Amino acid sequence: MKKFKNSSIFLDRDGTLNVDHGYVCNPEKIQLLDGIIPAIQLLKNAKYKLFLFTNQSGVSLGKYTKADVDACNNRLVDLIGIQDCFTEICIATEPPSQEKSYNYRKPSPRFILEMIKKYNLDPKKSYMVGDKDTDALAGIRAGINAIYLATGAPPTEFMVNIINSGQAIGFPSLLTFAQYLTA
Repeated sequence: MKKFKNSSIFLDRDGTLNVDHGYVCNPEKIQLLDGIIPAIQLLKNAKYKLFLFTNQSGVSLGKYTKADVDACNNRLVDLIGIQDCFTEICIATEPPSQEKSYNYRKPSPRFILEMIKKYNLDPKKSYMVGDKDTDALAGIRAGINAIYLATGAPPTEFMVNIINSGQAIGFPSLLTFAQYLTA
């Protein structure tokens, strides 16, 4: 029987950590959502391994470059103020039309499953956190807890159904989720 040791949080970027302006590619436009810094501090202090898991189809669609995404991620970390706050970062650049299980684009669980194996993560103590259906689906497909944040548009009918069925849990913000998790 395998013994898992580590708890983890997989975090979507746009709409979860920062304001989603649609195809966020300018680091100067990265604006943290309210409560992100204390939320990250709570989770880090509780010894959760944090992973950034972001779909960035704008790269494959030619709207911006991977270097633009890296610059935005670096700006995000600078604003949070905790260097190395993410254990690893997955930037899924595939376009939505290529959502296949062998790609990294959410709702594929590939990145999550690879990190569970690499870092000996406990799926029962791991969470995929985001503001979109694809975030929750990636968590569900990986066999970890799915968390929906109501930080942007109202939840879709699909999201309401998976919350009502108990497959996902909803929170108003990352901070309220972090407070719940670390209470």
